[in-house]
Amino acid sequence: MRVSVTTRGTILVAGLALVSMVGSAWSQPVQPIPIGIAVAQTGNIAPAGREQILGAQLAEEYFNKEGGVNGRPVKLVLEDAGSDDATAIDAFQELIHGARVVGIVGPSLSRQIFAAGPIANRAKVPVMGASNTAKGITQIGEFVSRVSAPPSVLAPVAIGAALRLNPKIRRVAVVYAQDEAFNRSEAETFQLAVTDTFKLDLVSVQTFQTTDTDFTAHVTRVLNAQPDLVIISGLQTAGATVVRQLRELSYKGLIIGGSGLNTTNILPVCKAHCDGLLVAQVYSPEFKSKVNEAFRSMYKGKQDKDPTQLSAQAFTAVQVFVEALRAVDKKTPIARMDLAALRIDLNRQLMSGTYETPLGEISFTPSPGGEINQKYSYMAWVRMGADGASGRFVYWR
Repeated sequence: MRVSVTTRGTILVAGLALVSMVGSAWSQPVQPIPIGIAVAQTGNIAPAGREQILGAQLAEEYFNKEGGVNGRPVKLVLEDAGSDDATAIDAFQELIHGARVVGIVGPSLSRQIFAAGPIANRAKVPVMGASNTAKGITQIGEFVSRVSAPPSVLAPVAIGAALRLNPKIRRVAVVYAQDEAFNRSEAETFQLAVTDTFKLDLVSVQTFQTTDTDFTAHVTRVLNAQPDLVIISGLQTAGATVVRQLRELSYKGLIIGGSGLNTTNILPVCKAHCDGLLVAQVYSPEFKSKVNEAFRSMYKGKQDKDPTQLSAQAFTAVQVFVEALRAVDKKTPIARMDLAALRIDLNRQLMSGTYETPLGEISFTPSPGGEINQKYSYMAWVRMGADGASGRFVYWR
């Protein structure tokens, strides 16, 4: 069976109709179990969405080769959540009521999950955010969880690493995108870490829009404050452009990038000026485990480079669904359950499990949704090649 998706989310099915599959599938154990993937295929976040789709598809391939859900395969159902709230809401509605999935991975942006998450929560459909870090997401409701660690985990790690590299840091500036929820939340967390945790001086705070392309005025105000460290929270292109313009205007100090800069997709934007950028990470391609080494090998086979954090988190989100479904099926065979009961039992099982993932060991704390507990975090240091165009992330704990 092949499933294709238009940009507006219309599902076209060749062979067996999907609604038929999920409407009576639980009495037909040979049919795949549908898991929804609602991430950006269009809009300014589409590059991140493509990374998430690849990570999810690799998980589908890997776990189906490992036997799926006790012999029953899983099948991803892709919906375009776009880069705006309305498209994310439409995608969730289609996956919940049209495709009738057991759970949903997504959407790509934090502000989108605040819009679409309550819909899934009211329908009692488990949602696993794979790139949603803003404060308050797991408070949406008991069916909204995430495998993306919040800034409160990573901000102290990043600032601490900068201070190890330069113990003389005292003056800090923060630049962030004010129209994206996770950037606002991340920037607030960084500011608190600067002033309260490390007792440093916050000398400048500059805001921009995600659609901005010229940051000369912002950078000039930052430079006038004479910081020793600049922290940038923005999406890939905008954040990397701020890095580039800081260096072009002769800033020599350390720069920390937030979660939006945790991908090699920034390298074509800031090029040689990316060199030395620090980014706290919840994923390292070099982490030694069976599942991560398999994931890394599969990803490199398709992309000829190491996986990104976004792809690893999407892989992990699908993984926890699969492993929780296995546990549910062992207690009560899924073929005997109706969809509503399965969704509720699946969500309960998600919260009670411990998972060995590409991110390392993770579990969840209900709050009331599931907040990730993650054993490891990492620092990445961007090192550019002599050509000023190629580069890589060097990881350390």
